[in-house]
Amino acid sequence: MSAFENKLALVTGASRGIGAATAEALAAEGAHVILVARSSQDLEQVEERIHAAGGSATLAPLDMLADGAIGKLAQAVGGRWDALDIMVLNAAMLGKLRPVQDIDPKEFSQTIALNLLASQAMIAAFDPMLRHSGKAELVGITSSVGANPRAFWGAYGASKAAFDTLLGSYAEENAQTGKVRVHIVDPGATRTAMRADAFPGEDPNDLKKPDVVAKAIVERLKSDAETGGRLVVEG
Repeated sequence: MSAFENKLALVTGASRGIGAATAEALAAEGAHVILVARSSQDLEQVEERIHAAGGSATLAPLDMLADGAIGKLAQAVGGRWDALDIMVLNAAMLGKLRPVQDIDPKEFSQTIALNLLASQAMIAAFDPMLRHSGKAELVGITSSVGANPRAFWGAYGASKAAFDTLLGSYAEENAQTGKVRVHIVDPGATRTAMRADAFPGEDPNDLKKPDVVAKAIVERLKSDAETGGRLVVEG
């Protein structure tokens, strides 16, 4: 039997990059994966690859910042399934890299809203389903700039620092019950569209592919790692 046979997984930002690769890796291990992202066309391509490989998935096109959207998603998922076994919080935005004094307030608000507030809303909305699983897994995709500040990365780094703290607190709150295990994953330099936006002069062929990160996440979920731990993906 595959590692995640009869398990339900949900991945945000699943239309491309690390999110898509992780969704495909979970499906390859037997999980039925709910694919969440704004672009239905890109999600359909991920779903097609999953089905071609013998897996199963459900599309959930969604703007996580739309009013009430996350609540409606949780209601729809809860109406079909009793429990959620794996949730991967991957959706994020980079924004423009600027000195702190030049950060655009509107863009900063959007960055915080997606990278932090939407993640908390996802946890709040799906916490009952995660707990009903009995031993659920929550994966948060972070960045090294959240723990190690870097010039011009203040807005994005601040959102990820807060994201890490949020996940760490959730891990501590659930440590004694053992019902939800939390993993904070720093993918490192990876061949993604966000990385290309941040480093336009970089040769993408020098970077690891998203499926390397996805494989590391799957192996982490199979392991006996303690809740709240940080996984840095090398390569």
